Amino acid sequence: MNITIHTTALPHIDPDASLAFYRDTLGFEVRNDVGSGTMRWITVGPAGQPDMSILLAPPAVDPGITDDERRTILEMMAKGTYGWILLATPDLDGTFEKLQASDAEVVQEPIEQPYGIRDCAFRDPAGNLIRIREVR
Repeated sequence: MNITIHTTALPHIDPDASLAFYRDTLGFEVRNDVGSGTMRWITVGPAGQPDMSILLAPPAVDPGITDDERRTILEMMAKGTYGWILLATPDLDGTFEKLQASDAEVVQEPIEQPYGIRDCAFRDPAGNLIRIREVR
């Protein structure tokens, strides 16, 4: 088999804030933006990697989700425990400084982890955890 990762999804609660974070702060390209109001599906991705994308989507819009499940998802998002993604950069310190200078919520400053990687962590406007590891 020849399988690749094409798109992963993260929820948003404010599409404009999420778009600004991923486009303006992280420097990702906007590949698609459909819908209106809070019901927008926005696809972003790193420049130079057209085959890898993040879909920023409204949470819990699946009609098969119960009201209790929808409340649980929104509660987990509010606590920052629902969505997360791992990114990588060769310049962790420079990336950290740029994110720290923005409105991004710092969760962890750059640190050498006991399992052999150096990384940091932020939250996006929806509360999703973004861990960024240094590529050596």
